[in-house]
Amino acid sequence: MAGIIKKLDETVVNRIAAGEVVQRPASALKEMIENSLDAKSSNIQVVVKSGGIKMLQIQDNGTGIKKEDLDIVCERFTTSKLEKFDDLATISTYGFRGEALASISHVAHVTITTKTEDSKCAFKIKYSDGKPLHAPKPCAGNKGTQIVVEDLFYNMSVRKNALRNASEEYAKIAEVVSRYAIHNSGISFTLKKYGEGNSDVHTLVNATTRENIRSIFGANVAKELLDFEVKDSRLKFTAKGLVSNANYSVKKCTFLLFINNRLVDSTPMRKAIESVYAAYLPKNMHPFIYLSLDIFPQNVDVNVHPTKHEVRFLNEAEIFEKLQQAVDSKLLGSNTSRSFLTQTLLPSGPVSAPEVSKSTSNANDTEKEKRIYDHHLVRTDSKEQKLEAFFSSPKTESPKINNEGCNKNGPEVENNSMSTSEELASRMEVKLTSVLELRKEIEEKCHAGLLEIIQNLTFVGCVDQKFALFQHNTKLYLGNTHEISKELFYQLMLKDFGNFGALRLSTPAPIFDLALIALDSEDSGWTVADGPKEELAKYVTQLLKSKAAMLDEYFSMEVDEEGNLLTLPLLLDNYDPSLLNLPNLILRLASDVEWSSEKECFETFCQEMSEFYAVPEKPLHQSEENEIQNKWMVEHIIYATAKKCLKPPTPFSTDTTILQVANLPDLYKVFERC
Repeated sequence: MAGIIKKLDETVVNRIAAGEVVQRPASALKEMIENSLDAKSSNIQVVVKSGGIKMLQIQDNGTGIKKEDLDIVCERFTTSKLEKFDDLATISTYGFRGEALASISHVAHVTITTKTEDSKCAFKIKYSDGKPLHAPKPCAGNKGTQIVVEDLFYNMSVRKNALRNASEEYAKIAEVVSRYAIHNSGISFTLKKYGEGNSDVHTLVNATTRENIRSIFGANVAKELLDFEVKDSRLKFTAKGLVSNANYSVKKCTFLLFINNRLVDSTPMRKAIESVYAAYLPKNMHPFIYLSLDIFPQNVDVNVHPTKHEVRFLNEAEIFEKLQQAVDSKLLGSNTSRSFLTQTLLPSGPVSAPEVSKSTSNANDTEKEKRIYDHHLVRTDSKEQKLEAFFSSPKTESPKINNEGCNKNGPEVENNSMSTSEELASRMEVKLTSVLELRKEIEEKCHAGLLEIIQNLTFVGCVDQKFALFQHNTKLYLGNTHEISKELFYQLMLKDFGNFGALRLSTPAPIFDLALIALDSEDSGWTVADGPKEELAKYVTQLLKSKAAMLDEYFSMEVDEEGNLLTLPLLLDNYDPSLLNLPNLILRLASDVEWSSEKECFETFCQEMSEFYAVPEKPLHQSEENEIQNKWMVEHIIYATAKKCLKPPTPFSTDTTILQVANLPDLYKVFERC
């Protein structure tokens, strides 16, 4: 039987509508900040308690609300900024639909204290479900409006439980305040937690946009910003902003976009501008972009999203192209004066033995005695205790590594206990010009001073999953294990090209399923514009199936006719990569490997494989047993192999991959002062 259509209760309707506008504390604050800006405020102060869930307070010095309007200020569709539908075509204010305060009052307890310039006193009133709970009460107050939102989502337990913890919600609030503060130079913004004296965001009234960026994001980005502006009378738009130059890059793009002074987001626009930086920045690094776009109001539809987070405008593709040209011209002009930071702690050539101090016991002696002072003595003994011996529960036994299922027909790492003459004789000789050129590049980029240090290092201990300490002569160095292992595996991929053993998976892994898992993760960067995930997964499967013969012959990576991954290359005995990263590897092999050119193909393929095999920057498992095993593996496999095989590239001496942290003679000078 057909169901009966009934009109929903007004309370239910209002709460449903409120859920669309107020998604989290940050979205509620965004609406209130926009109201304060519409009220011509020059000072906006925000106080937050428990990530805005317990309390969210905003106070401004704007025009205030008239006493006679307080009765309906929290009702739906009550606004002073819109009268008829045609006004939407020329809307220039932030708020216009009259839903913000109404929506907030339906999911929280709201208190408004306001005073207009011509009023003798302020008036305070509380609201619930859009209705005032009492008549306005006169009270003391400054010109402007203060809105206090308490117990957000008290009547929507599902929405409240879905929120993240207080610190993450506060971070979202700080992001909103920071972005509005940067765009609205000339208006002072303050953000702080309830009960704390220090502000997390504080900008001055007379500060410029660049100064606000320096205050919020730091001096490192502020000093690398380029001003740009572009106008087009035909497309009826003006764009201006600040973008980082080629000296600055981060792992995640910072994209601040305002269209007609409204904070919005546009993934296509961000990707269009980021594509320009691909020619200037290292791979997987991103810029800082602040962009203010003024478009003819009749060409913009601001009413396409409940939270006004997105807008639609005419001639998007042409405007994107104009922005790309403007940014590219700025970057091209700044590229001639790029600067690079250098590190002077490491030697530029082979390290010689410590200088020997000479002294004479008698001025008349003709022969000078050679004497080595205590602070020049090299104190290393491989039999002495390691750093781990001083932990609370030291365990010195080597953990057992389970490497079952590995077909070790390929060559092994060359060291005293491996690489027999028979194994070396069975190696396939590589004659491919592209591989030989890549090997030569490794030799040419090798840093002689670092090579001396690596080949003669004495391992001290692991600081954590990412860093380890080792000694050379009288100096102590901090090594980035992740970066060192990544370069090591890249060089091993080229060194043993075509001669790998195989790690056979216990169960065949469908490439289609692995690709889907990778696309479902936030790190994949997938958007609706990229197409259906299933189609992309099919493309990945077909691509790797078409390369199956090459993958098997050169890299011992077997893919069967059904599109299952059967094996991975065995790069080091007793070392297995984490299969948790296997889905991302499959996706990167399809998207980041340059399959159309032989040399670039082998280079990018080896880079992606080395990223997969590298020691993770963060521990994947937190158990004590895994921690001990990881430390043993880092010392006895990664650094032991690096001593024999790694040719450290020159950038390692300047990018803090290998950093000198102590020198015995310098320490003696400190002790002497004490």
